[in-house]
Amino acid sequence: MTGKAYLVGAGPGRPDLITVRGLELLRRADVVIFDRLIAQELLDEARPDAERIFVGKRCGHHVATQAQINALLVERVRHGKMVVRLKGGDPLIFGQGGEEMEALAAAGLPYEVVPGVSSVNAAAAYAAAPLTRRGVASGFAVLTGSEAPDKPGSRLDWQALAHAPTLVILMAMKNIGSICRALQEAGRSDETPALVVSWAGTCRQQTLRSTLAELPTALQQHPLPTPAIVLIGAAAACSEQLAWFDPERDAAGFAGFLSLEGDD
Repeated sequence: MTGKAYLVGAGPGRPDLITVRGLELLRRADVVIFDRLIAQELLDEARPDAERIFVGKRCGHHVATQAQINALLVERVRHGKMVVRLKGGDPLIFGQGGEEMEALAAAGLPYEVVPGVSSVNAAAAYAAAPLTRRGVASGFAVLTGSEAPDKPGSRLDWQALAHAPTLVILMAMKNIGSICRALQEAGRSDETPALVVSWAGTCRQQTLRSTLAELPTALQQHPLPTPAIVLIGAAAACSEQLAWFDPERDAAGFAGFLSLEGDD
């Protein structure tokens, strides 16, 4: 009997931010294949007899390659297992979910994608930084910061990105200096507001406010732990008076993700 794979978004870190559908599937799964950015409390929701397989990574160090993960999914589903592939955030936003869908489809195996709350909107919510706002910002752009602007063959159009009302940059800490320079060279004002949100929604949440020109220096002087999201533009200009989230008051007990490995 053939099983089925479920690519489930676990949300941005807090166990209470997974969807109802995602939690239901996690509790029924025969096999849970999970990344690093998953709360231990969430893993504890799986059946006691479920097979748990960690495939996390940090800064290029892979417990398993993507090809190995794809093969693992295919193998378990072919053996009739209900497999939950548990991914931080949303499976299709910088989560390699597309590659896993392709592997399953090529093998003729059934699968379902369960969306998750992305760190993109979670960071904005917990930092009280609206990504769109009437009369201020009618859109935003999301990009990975793991690709340096001077990387040969880069597919990011920095000239176009420099004119987005707000940029939301994931995995940016390693390349923040070159990212800020690329935006400045593309015409973005040095005084553009910038906001960094670290460990959004957990009791470890920290934020740092700066400007595009000063952000690299500010992060050198006041480094924030990863994972962190960088917002540049209209959303980063939000008033601190809008802040509603107190890490100690509102996130007691939500320490965050598994600390097996780190990630930029």
